[in-house]
Amino acid sequence: MRILITGARGQLGTDLQRSLAEHDLIPCTHGDLDVTEKHRVYGLLNDHRPDAVINTAAYHRVDECESHPDKTFAVNAFGPWHLAMACRMYGAKLVHVSTNFVFDGTADRPYREDDLPLPLNVYGTAKLSGEHLVRSTWDRHFIIRTTGLFGHSGGGGKGYNFVEAMIRAGTERREVVVVSDQVMSPTGTADLARALAELVATDAYGSYHVTSGGACSYYDFARTIFRKTGIEAALKPTTTEAYGAPAARPLYTVLDNGRIRSFGIAEMPSWEDALDDYLARRAGRGDAQLAGPTGGNP
Repeated sequence: MRILITGARGQLGTDLQRSLAEHDLIPCTHGDLDVTEKHRVYGLLNDHRPDAVINTAAYHRVDECESHPDKTFAVNAFGPWHLAMACRMYGAKLVHVSTNFVFDGTADRPYREDDLPLPLNVYGTAKLSGEHLVRSTWDRHFIIRTTGLFGHSGGGGKGYNFVEAMIRAGTERREVVVVSDQVMSPTGTADLARALAELVATDAYGSYHVTSGGACSYYDFARTIFRKTGIEAALKPTTTEAYGAPAARPLYTVLDNGRIRSFGIAEMPSWEDALDDYLARRAGRGDAQLAGPTGGNP
């Protein structure tokens, strides 16, 4: 299968190239393909005629998105729409990666695919708009909602993720303050990429939640990172309200993976197992690849 990947230098894009190595891949960086430019999208698909497109390109600096709605919607809503229209024209499957932030976080159980989305911020609203535009444009689509991604970027990738941010903060500062009332499922991109590689080979189109198993707060995630890396940092919990980030955050966004399991896709490992794998790969690379601001969203 010939597969075009957007955001190829990002964390998920890098792991997708590993998981899909047996296929004919067309990895596209932002320089190769800006999804906001419709004519470039059409031109690239016309040139390469892929059987499938996997869209990992996103603008996911949640607080910045609040101040830049035009850019946020251009990348996260209209970009996927351009891809869906081009995929329809050239007959390619489309895998579009979305986010847990389409929900408001008030549920008392993991969210299912048919639960009503109600985003709280510009980022989530733009991502939900992208989902609707994909669904309404092209039937042969997979919409993948996931949470708290962490993985290793390829050359030139920015490598922003919560794990690296905590490792840097823990080694540079005496006190690290992390919210304890936001609960989700941190997800390793290596495991997510393997699941997507299985899914794209099928015709089981529709929407799926795909995350690592289990759930935790960001505070518990940070505490586990410090324990596993041996960093002795002064970790202090706080609330989302007290932290006072510019963009509102949903408090509970654990996703139910039942639908993906029902199609026989391999069970996702727990988030702790995914973290162990990430740290082992990190140690094997022999570099720290320190990250920028935290985000953790697709």
